[in-house]
Amino acid sequence: MQPSGREQHLFELAGKLMFDVKKDGERFSLRRTADTDQPVHQDGLSIEEAEEVLNTWKLRGFHGG
Repeated sequence: MQPSGREQHLFELAGKLMFDVKKDGERFSLRRTADTDQPVHQDGLSIEEAEEVLNTWKLRGFHGG
């Protein structure tokens, strides 16, 4: 099954920010281990929540802080 346009955008943004994304049903998990002191990991996110996490990370800059 092909991801929707919105899901595709989520996966593309996550890749640019060096996050791994996994989809389980309608929920998403985000994980980032690159350039962090401790892994950034969130599970069970709706697509809206996952987008918010990634957009917040993007606004903070490449290093997330």
